[in-house]
Amino acid sequence: MFTGIIESLGVIEKIVEEQGNLHFTVRSSISHELKIDQSLSHNGICLTVVALGDDTHTVTAIQETIRKTSISEWKQGMHVNLERAMSAHGRFDGHIVQGHVDQVALCTQRKDDNGSWLFTFQYDASSGNVTVEKGSICVNGISLTVVDSKDDAFSVAIIPYTFEHTSLKECVVGSKVNIEFDILGKYAAKLLGRK
Repeated sequence: MFTGIIESLGVIEKIVEEQGNLHFTVRSSISHELKIDQSLSHNGICLTVVALGDDTHTVTAIQETIRKTSISEWKQGMHVNLERAMSAHGRFDGHIVQGHVDQVALCTQRKDDNGSWLFTFQYDASSGNVTVEKGSICVNGISLTVVDSKDDAFSVAIIPYTFEHTSLKECVVGSKVNIEFDILGKYAAKLLGRK
């Protein structure tokens, strides 16, 4: 389980395709602390560390992950948000994040809002996922609060610190992001749908 509080920005150094899978080698300030078989969130995708190097780690994405996330659009040199799984004695600063991306959303607005940033994302509502104003949403692994909620879109306000220390600074209109909807909202929607 994750909390959506980003620990480090990684840089993708190498991408290798092998039998339909994609291997990503990432350089980061926490790579030297990782272990083989450890779970690590990369832009909201829970991936397993399969190899370690000098300040780098390698993870593998299978076809299911490639199909359901934005990972097929990752390029060498781009930044990814990194978070290790929450420890049992850690602080819970964000919200419950599983690292299981529900769907990809499209950035439709990026607005400088007098010292903060306002992003709007649109998604396919046919899957039944929902947002609520002041509720939690995970965008590329970042725990955020929904400012404006619509049936197929939502907005989030980003403080300068989050903008500078996450991959959101590279997100522009037309960018695809990984979305994980609030797990409590998903359970509630499923239970209400059965009645």
